[in-house]
Amino acid sequence: MTPGAILLSDTAAERFGRRMQSLAPTRPLVRVADDAVDGDLDAVEIAFFSGDLFPERVGPFIRQLVRCKELRWFHTFSAGVDNPFFAGLLERGIRLSTSSGAMATPIAHTVMLYLLALSRDLPGWLRAQAQHVWEPRPVQELSGRTLGVLGLGPIGMEVARLGAAFGMHVIGMRREPRGDEPCETWPLTRLDELLQRANDLVLALPLSDATHHILDADAMARLPKGARIVNVGRGELVDEAALADALASGHLAGAGLDVFEVEPLPEDSPLWGRPDVIVTPHSSGTTPGNQERAAEIFLENLARYGRGDALRNEILSP
Repeated sequence: MTPGAILLSDTAAERFGRRMQSLAPTRPLVRVADDAVDGDLDAVEIAFFSGDLFPERVGPFIRQLVRCKELRWFHTFSAGVDNPFFAGLLERGIRLSTSSGAMATPIAHTVMLYLLALSRDLPGWLRAQAQHVWEPRPVQELSGRTLGVLGLGPIGMEVARLGAAFGMHVIGMRREPRGDEPCETWPLTRLDELLQRANDLVLALPLSDATHHILDADAMARLPKGARIVNVGRGELVDEAALADALASGHLAGAGLDVFEVEPLPEDSPLWGRPDVIVTPHSSGTTPGNQERAAEIFLENLARYGRGDALRNEILSP
């Protein structure tokens, strides 16, 4: 048995294997191709959970992972680690790191797509086009509107930067402002104050007990009439039943949603049929460059791990 091997998908091995072996030449690669394994699972110390595995190939990879009794470090292509699986790794003493930041740019671009589309009623224009109807209508400008950004991780920071470039007054919110943010930044304790001012509200928070349903019926009622929301964080940040009610009442003017409390979004959800809602299937950041950026973070961490340095994006507690 040769200890210290890296478990990864056959696709990741083909694309990034040479660079891994140049950084860690003594570490064998153990390749997983569906339910077939090329290598010694007993030797695995490191696992790279790459984006090509999600979602169809997650099961076969995890089935092989649980057989790796010497696993010491798990790196995931994702940014969020609220799934109980990740807590289980930490409880077993396995180090956990993420690729937070890899998808920030494409997700932030999609956020601006939602805001532009909703402010101009692009869904209405598309319906008119499909019916061959010439239907002029007024549009709203983004400039001058107040954009609230809940969560200033890599995604929120890029949303704030782009919002400012569109002439919006951006107020970011995080647990404790650090002073290096690209916008005016308030602590989460001032959420009620922000809600009263935000014409557009973007949720880019991680999910926790404190953030579950942070946008509930009471919070939505505090938003100005005609406000719009965008959720690219986690579906459970928003009370979807309350959102549907706030849209139906006319208090909220629209929503761009890429994440949902239940995924796929159930067919009977009232959000599907609303003309003021844009529904996308948890794909706001799905671009070809993501896997490259996530792999770059893993490769940087692989070098750090070999030197005994701190890992980038390491999660230190469940």
